[in-house]
Amino acid sequence: MSRGLVRELVRLGWPVLVAQLAVMANSVIDTIMAGRYGTLDLAAVGIGSSIYFSVFVALMGVLLALTPIVAQLYGAGRHAEIGEELRQSAWLAAALALVSLVLFAYPEPFLAVARLEPALEAKVRAYLHALTWSVPASLLFRVFYSFSTAISRPRTVMALTLVGLALKVPLNWVFMYGNLGAPELGSTGCAVATALVSWIVCTLAWAWCWFEPGYRPFRVFAHWSWPDAKALGRILSLGLPIGLTFLIDVTGFTFMALFIARLGALYSAAHQIAANLAVLTFMLPLALGNAASVVVGQSLGARQHARARAAGLAGLALALACAAVIGAGLYWFANGIAGLYTGDAGLRRVAAGLIAFVAVYHLFDAVQAVVVNVLRGYKRAVVPMLIYGFALWGVGLGGGYVIGLTSVDLAWLGLSTPLGAPGFWLAAIASLVLASSLVTAYFLRVSRADSVN
Repeated sequence: MSRGLVRELVRLGWPVLVAQLAVMANSVIDTIMAGRYGTLDLAAVGIGSSIYFSVFVALMGVLLALTPIVAQLYGAGRHAEIGEELRQSAWLAAALALVSLVLFAYPEPFLAVARLEPALEAKVRAYLHALTWSVPASLLFRVFYSFSTAISRPRTVMALTLVGLALKVPLNWVFMYGNLGAPELGSTGCAVATALVSWIVCTLAWAWCWFEPGYRPFRVFAHWSWPDAKALGRILSLGLPIGLTFLIDVTGFTFMALFIARLGALYSAAHQIAANLAVLTFMLPLALGNAASVVVGQSLGARQHARARAAGLAGLALALACAAVIGAGLYWFANGIAGLYTGDAGLRRVAAGLIAFVAVYHLFDAVQAVVVNVLRGYKRAVVPMLIYGFALWGVGLGGGYVIGLTSVDLAWLGLSTPLGAPGFWLAAIASLVLASSLVTAYFLRVSRADSVN
C-alpha cells in the first residue's frame, strides 16, 4: 500500500470525516435532547427522521453524481467546464426539492407501515412538516459540498458544517423548550432548528464560493444558465442509480425502524439509539470512501489508471483496520454507550443488546461504504444498485421481517422466532456480508479491466 496514497486519502478524508460527524452530531443532539425530553418525543424523532432521511438521502444521492464528474474534469485540467456542471446541478436540486415537498406533505404510506398510536403519529407528522423546509437549502448545500470535495477543498465544507453544529444546541434549546419567547414544540422544535441551520449554512457556502478567489477558475458565476436537457441527462444517467442505491440502503434502515415500531415505543427508542450509533460510526469509512472516490476520479481524468485502482485498495484496507478497532469498542462498552443516550434502565438494557449487533454490522458496513464510493469514481453505479436491491431489501429487510415479526421455524439453528428487534439486526448483518462481498468482487474486476485498457 503506497504511503503517498495513504497520506492523500487521509488529507482529503479527515476534513470530510469532521464535516460528516458534524452533520451526524446534529442527529445525535436531537436524539439525546429528545430522549431527555421524553420517550414519546424520542420515538417521534427516531421515526420522523427515518422517514425524512429515506427521501432526502435518495434525492441527495442523485446530486452526488457531481463528485465524479467534477473530479474527472479537475484531473483532466478542464476547470472552465466545471461551472456549467454546477449550474445544471443547482437546477436539478431545485426540482428535487419540489419532489420532497410533495412527499413530506403526504407521508401516509410510511405511517401506514409503522401503525403508530395516535399521539405518536401526531408528533411524527408535525416533525416532518417542520423539517420539510430544510430540504431546498440542504440540497443546494450538497451541490457545493460535492463540488468542493471533488476539487480537493474539503476544509471549506468542514468549516461550514461546524458553524451549523455550533448553532444546533442553542436553537434546539429555544424551540424544544420554549425559551426566549418561542413556543415549546418538543420534538418538532428539533426540526425547526434544523431548518434554520440548513438555510444559514447554505447561504454562507455560496457566499464563500462568490468571494473566495480560489473558486474563480471554475467560473461558477460566469453567466446565467437555463436548464439544459443534454447536461441534465448526463448527470441523471449517473445520479439516478446512485440515488436509487441510497434509497435502497436508507429505506432498508427506515422500514426496519417502522417495523420495529410495531413492538412499542421502548423497542422503537432502543432501535433509534442503535441506529444512530451505527450511522455515526459509518462516518469514518464513508469519509475514506469519499476521499478514495475523489482520488480515483482525478486519477482517471489524468489517465493514471493504476493509481486509481491502488487508491481504491488503499481506502479499503484503511477502512477495514479502523472498523475492527471501532467494532471491538462498541462490543465491549455497549452498556456504557447506551447510558450516554438515556437514563431509563429498561431502555438502556434493550439498547445495549442491539449495540452488540452494531459492532458486527459496522465491519461489513465499512467495506461496502468504501467500495461503492470507489465504483462511483469509475462512474459505475448500476451494478451496485442491483446488488443492494437484492441484498438489503431481499435478505436484510425481508429476512428481518420474517425472523423478527413472524414465527418461522428456525429450531434447526437453535433460534426461537419471532426474534423481535434483534432479528432485524441479524438479517441486516447477513445482507451486508452479501453486499460487501459482491461489490468488492465487482470493483476488482472493473479496476483490473480498466488498468489493462
